[in-house]
Amino acid sequence: MADQQGSDLRLPDPKQLGKTISEIAEVSQRLVAEFLSRQASQAAQPDASQGDPMNIGGAFFEMTTRMMTDPGRIVEANMTLWRDYMALWQNAAVKMMGGEATPIAQPDLGDRRFKDEAWSENEVFDYIKQTYLLSSRYIQSVVHETDGMDKHTAEKVDFYTRQFVDAMAPSNFMVTNPEVIRQTIESGGDNLVKGLENLLHDLERGKGQLRISMTDENAFEVGVNVAATPSKVVYRNDLMELLQYEPTTEQVNKRPLLIMPPWINKFYILDLRPKNSFIKWAVDQGHTVFVISWVNPDASLAKKSFENYMLEGPLEALDVIESICGTTSTNVIGYCLGGTLLGCTLAYLTSKGKADRIASATHFTTMLDFNDPGELGVFIDDDSLDYLEEQMNRRGYLDGSEMAGTFNLLRANDLIWSFVVNNYLLGKDPFPFDLLYWNSDNTRMPAAMHSFYLRKMYQENAVKDPGGISLDGVPIDLSTVKTPSYFISAREDHIAPWKSTFVGSQLYSGPVRFTLSASGHIAGVVNPPIANKYCFWTYNRKVKDPDSWLAKATQTEGSWWPNWNEWVGKFSGGQVPARKPGDGNQEILCDGPGTYVKVRSL
Repeated sequence: MADQQGSDLRLPDPKQLGKTISEIAEVSQRLVAEFLSRQASQAAQPDASQGDPMNIGGAFFEMTTRMMTDPGRIVEANMTLWRDYMALWQNAAVKMMGGEATPIAQPDLGDRRFKDEAWSENEVFDYIKQTYLLSSRYIQSVVHETDGMDKHTAEKVDFYTRQFVDAMAPSNFMVTNPEVIRQTIESGGDNLVKGLENLLHDLERGKGQLRISMTDENAFEVGVNVAATPSKVVYRNDLMELLQYEPTTEQVNKRPLLIMPPWINKFYILDLRPKNSFIKWAVDQGHTVFVISWVNPDASLAKKSFENYMLEGPLEALDVIESICGTTSTNVIGYCLGGTLLGCTLAYLTSKGKADRIASATHFTTMLDFNDPGELGVFIDDDSLDYLEEQMNRRGYLDGSEMAGTFNLLRANDLIWSFVVNNYLLGKDPFPFDLLYWNSDNTRMPAAMHSFYLRKMYQENAVKDPGGISLDGVPIDLSTVKTPSYFISAREDHIAPWKSTFVGSQLYSGPVRFTLSASGHIAGVVNPPIANKYCFWTYNRKVKDPDSWLAKATQTEGSWWPNWNEWVGKFSGGQVPARKPGDGNQEILCDGPGTYVKVRSL
């Protein structure tokens, strides 16, 4: 039997293996040379490579100091862990003898790391899995229950402890992952060779830093199979291109619709494919749709400020739209940071006596009160911001990969470790996925703007206070905003927590409709009716507390898009013949999606 099993094992082709190893060695040599060169360059700028810029070590030192003041709690936790281990040993022995045993530890629902059947059916891997779960929960509970730390330090310790625990999962290592072992035996080790090739490719594309491939980027092209809804660029300045979309209906709403995406990402999250494109859907509902496509800035735009983004973004866009459409007011959508800018713009226009230029305001997953920014708050303190500002001032911008890395850490198992296993251990090519292509197409942030945003919004929470910030010499007071507003938030949003967005929606003095979608920051927004997925909650009376609001809200299955369209229809201004790009006096500069969106950070 053993000989038969051995004869079934496939060994790698020696000739092909030799060729592959030779190619790997060549690439590795070049990468090592580039790494050493970069290290020498950084050595000349010691501030750029300080050992602990986020002061993570300081946070853990404080945690350890506090922990030592209560040794009894540590002893109690250790005894609990020991009892759990003993119970696990007994269960493992029962299973080894063919008996049934109730698991001591189970992964959370939706934890895909242990989806392979061997994690439950094989006694050894089941034991490894449960040992890890017990140990990880022990570590996190001991850290979480340490008393005496200030709130921010405790959150930082919790966050980075979870990063360590996630990294140490047995699924991330070849010898403790049953799927990888099975694939290695079946392929004769080809998966590991291919995985090494993938690893070196990702190191090369990141110029020595690991830039994990999340999708087959060759499968997509902006303007061809993503961001492909027909449009024209009708205006351009330093910070944005303004796109006008071709109509698909004979009649359209008199009031046009302006969509203002965040400039942390590119606009085509709202225009991935025809079946899930919010932009196309809005066009099909009879809106004359304009979209701001923000520039991917370089060092020449280092001094562009948050104020510049308002003046050269929505305000100039409104001028152009009013000229093209012959209207005096526009319905406006702001997504995430774009929604924060929309709120500031509303207050600015109100102060100028021009609030009626925006007939209605829609906020997608928008924070206006940053008192509780969720886990992003871990990165907001003087040490972290000083370090980021030093980096940005040297380059003139925040590199897009740094921003993307921060967001990926918030969901490390899904956005980091699952790809480590798939690409490097299983040796598979990443699956073509438009959403992950967009997620990898990150953008840079101008130094002046991003410093202001992090300091004034996240650290000082100044935008919620009347006069807390001033733009173009105007103190911003959100309480003066009376524009009818629609807020859509997502219940599982890890970037703009829904309870924080709810609190922010209470800052306006005008009528506000708050709607809560299921799912997260992206899927909760990009949820077309045709998909018939998720649900949303509505309650149109004013309630100050988010939990009380949710308790009274009505749940509706499916997409919130029609609910929003019914609401914004009240501000349509009637119907007019469809407007096409080029109508009027505005020159068409080029076909959509334009030039700015095609500039990649790599």
